[in-house]
Amino acid sequence: MTVNRPQPPSRPNRSPSADLPPKPYEFISFPQEKPKLQRPAGHQKYLTDRLHGTLYLSLKVQTPLHVSTGVVVMGDDLGNSRVPLIKTMVQGVDQKLSIQGSSLKGCIRSVYEAITNSTLAVVTSKYRDKVPPVRLPCREKEQLCPASQVFGALNWQGLLDFKDARCESQGFTTGFMPSLYRPRPEEGSAYFIQGRIAGRKFYYHTIRAIDKGQNAGIPVQQAGREYTFTTKLHFQNLKSEELGTLLIVLGQDPKYPIALKVGGGKPIGMGTMTATVTKIAQAQNLLPRYSTYHVSEPEVGDIPKFMQAHIQAAHSHLVQKPQLEQLAAVLRYPTDREPPSGMY
Repeated sequence: MTVNRPQPPSRPNRSPSADLPPKPYEFISFPQEKPKLQRPAGHQKYLTDRLHGTLYLSLKVQTPLHVSTGVVVMGDDLGNSRVPLIKTMVQGVDQKLSIQGSSLKGCIRSVYEAITNSTLAVVTSKYRDKVPPVRLPCREKEQLCPASQVFGALNWQGLLDFKDARCESQGFTTGFMPSLYRPRPEEGSAYFIQGRIAGRKFYYHTIRAIDKGQNAGIPVQQAGREYTFTTKLHFQNLKSEELGTLLIVLGQDPKYPIALKVGGGKPIGMGTMTATVTKIAQAQNLLPRYSTYHVSEPEVGDIPKFMQAHIQAAHSHLVQKPQLEQLAAVLRYPTDREPPSGMY
């Protein structure tokens, strides 16, 4: 009897002698035009023609999530006597898991960079000569690409403030991750096109994550499926198209229903989270901040209409459609893609 097994996405030009099968990722190409570098809005004042406020987010775990602290503790210390040692996540005294704001900022920025004509945020010295010069990180705070203007760069703080996300429920689940190998760009040409990097690398979402079990996997503290985290994202001095692009990244454009990939274990399907904007507070009159201790930011009434207006501005003025369509094919959620089998 023939059994049809799901296959990982094919990687062209991969060396047949490689002893590891390809991981489930894809490269998003760079736009052909050179990034337009501009001076950022600045922090010295709230500009009247820009947007300021707060996005209230609910993040739902779709496949098990682990954001490592780098600390390994005894299982007994976490109330799990079955596991001798376990890799931890951040967990408060109330036994609720947290996701660092820096982790959220990193994964959101990577998507924002990919769908705008932006430079890379970070390039290791080993591969610096393989990066197109126009894609090297911005170094001058007066000359920044679209992503750097919003998220920050060398000597520039950026216009967004990401708060830690806290789980709504107590406790955690224990997962068992297989050993994951480092990226191996030197073993094949899939990473490079004519000696230059092929683009930005993103992992596909899958319907589940691989768990090797206690006898074969690495124990990790994780948020299980259906766990929900809440957080706030403050923004200031954003253009309409910048806020709209941020909303697209958060999966709020019905035409491009994408999800976030957060934390470790991305090659095996871990870390898929869907975002919902539950509330938007928009600062309209900032004068009361300086004349009273009691100031409240008005909430946006029709949230879908508000978001759609800015999303449309993003499509018109900032988002690169070819790159967005490439990325949507990788990060679209829900998905029917199985995690790669026989890899680990």
